[in-house]
Amino acid sequence: MEPIDSIKRQTTISMDIFLRNFSKVPDDKLTWVPAPTAKSALRIAAHTALYAGRFAKMIRDQALPAPSNISEWVAQRDAEEEAITDRGQIETIFREGTAEVLAALDALTEEDINVVIDSGQGWTMSMRYLITLPAWHTANHTGQIDFLQTCWDDQHVYVG
Repeated sequence: MEPIDSIKRQTTISMDIFLRNFSKVPDDKLTWVPAPTAKSALRIAAHTALYAGRFAKMIRDQALPAPSNISEWVAQRDAEEEAITDRGQIETIFREGTAEVLAALDALTEEDINVVIDSGQGWTMSMRYLITLPAWHTANHTGQIDFLQTCWDDQHVYVG
């Protein structure tokens, strides 16, 4: 399916760009934050990498997370992100999660793409929108990494 092929390309390209830009973060800046409540490049990367697999599960299951206790759910997500402590873990988790996204996309039928998913929280999301989120989410977090780099005066535009 052409739309799926395009979404798969966008998902892979977004991951590659993110990993390229993240690889330019100096080791001594991985945990640096511009403000006490801000997230570091490592934390942003952990979040982004972990969400690849989370999006794959949503697409595969045709279901959105519907935690009964949102505070516990957020605390669990935070703990998973904080448990990632080095650069090497990011790429492995991200590539595995992206491979899961691509497999989940390949498994979709035309009927699946037209599904509207009930969140169980009073709102819905179309599968057509959900399948775009892995690339969109990654691109947005690439911007966060780019911003952090400007904070330590890295003004280089990484294109290759």
